[in-house]
Amino acid sequence: MSHINNPMEIFKLLNGSNCKKCNEKTCLAFAVAVFKGRKQIHACPYLEKEVIDQYGGTIDKPNTIDEYKAEAIEELKQKISLINLSEAAKRLGARFSDNKLAIKIFGKNFSVDTKGNLSSEVHINAYMVVPALTYILNGSGKSPQGDWITFRELTGGPSRYAHFQQRCEKPLKRIADTYTDLFKDMLEIFDGKQIVSNIDSDISIILYPLPLFPIMVCYWKPEEGLESSLHIYFDSTSDDNLDIESIYTLNEGVALMFEKLSLRHGA
Repeated sequence: MSHINNPMEIFKLLNGSNCKKCNEKTCLAFAVAVFKGRKQIHACPYLEKEVIDQYGGTIDKPNTIDEYKAEAIEELKQKISLINLSEAAKRLGARFSDNKLAIKIFGKNFSVDTKGNLSSEVHINAYMVVPALTYILNGSGKSPQGDWITFRELTGGPSRYAHFQQRCEKPLKRIADTYTDLFKDMLEIFDGKQIVSNIDSDISIILYPLPLFPIMVCYWKPEEGLESSLHIYFDSTSDDNLDIESIYTLNEGVALMFEKLSLRHGA
């Protein structure tokens, strides 16, 4: 019997048709129900016997972080299905055609359909799904002003600031100290732009995780008697387009992506 770590592993076994024959609204909802022990995997009529035999036993205690992500994504998808996606596109200055809203995530093309399904020709990082769907649901469409503030200055930021430093800024600083191609990769892979900012840093990079949501990564190289420093800044309009939880999740995902990238290159 195979070990199941999170609902997404169950979801990958399903055909994604959302047929509702299991009495759940979507395949993702069914995966969460199986993982939490509310349903048996054989309730899906489309799974092969070999899959049911392999995964049909008792599921280990849920991983609460992954369970939260799956449930949050499912809830957001349900909300997307209830809104006028064409109107959301107008609000955000995005394109809407063939019943899909098109946006760019780190400069790459992504689309969201009327059921909240996110698709792209490139890999979709799981950490971007919740912020992207939240942005479509609640983003005001307000354009960035170019006034940069810290995470602590965002609404709800002070109570999360210590965690933000530990999970987002410090991991990127460690990578920048040892992985000399970090900022080059930020420019090339994530469609970043190096700028001269009014913040007196040695390197300043602007990334666009979402069209109206830029972040600026500033790095100060080590000097005699002083260690290096790295801080992430946000446009003053950030609160108008994302909530603090989505902002935290997005930046944690950025740090994790670059940790994986640096390990791949032996940093």
